[in-house]
Amino acid sequence: MTDMTRGREAPHVEADVAVLDAKGLRALAHPVRVQLLGLLRKHGPSTATRLAERLGVNSGTASYHLRQLGAAGFVEEDSERGNARERWWRSVHQMMCFDDPILADREPEAALAYLQSVAATYTLRVQQTLNGLQTMPRSWRDNFDMSDWALRLTPDEAAALQQELREVITRYRQDTPEAAASAPAAAERVGVIAHVLPELDAPGAPTGAYDPGQAAGTERP
Repeated sequence: MTDMTRGREAPHVEADVAVLDAKGLRALAHPVRVQLLGLLRKHGPSTATRLAERLGVNSGTASYHLRQLGAAGFVEEDSERGNARERWWRSVHQMMCFDDPILADREPEAALAYLQSVAATYTLRVQQTLNGLQTMPRSWRDNFDMSDWALRLTPDEAAALQQELREVITRYRQDTPEAAASAPAAAERVGVIAHVLPELDAPGAPTGAYDPGQAAGTERP
């Protein structure tokens, strides 16, 4: 997650992170709100009008959702930038953490709606990259990747895999204002989106059968 993380051991979870409660889940159960929050984290403070232009919605819609985010404590007015005619907003946190199985059981509809909003935002990010792929510099186009691997794991092994992935991510430069100021000139923002998706209804492979397609990732075309 650019901005949305799930798991106790998320990268840098101790710094500037909001742990979701029931109110937060309900507030983020809309993809436009998740996208607005992501834009404020990525680009810094902005107005409803400018954010609306980026999202392709009207400013009234953006203003409404920003107010809902503000009521839930995710965004706040940037008093240093605002004036009588223009209201500026900024994100209160840089990351989100949702890892409360009791809350998920107690608020199943809100939890599902939140996760669906995050999934919709991820899908949009992938599509935006694909739309710009042909005009992307060759050095980045050659390092763009979409892969998936089918594994057969126990729940404990899936947890271990997630922990290992987080440890790899933390070895690299995080996208913070401080890191951006000191990063090499060629460094750009890169989104790493990881999914561990159980397929509990998938039929098991016959004993002794070997499918070469399962032995390696499905690489990008």
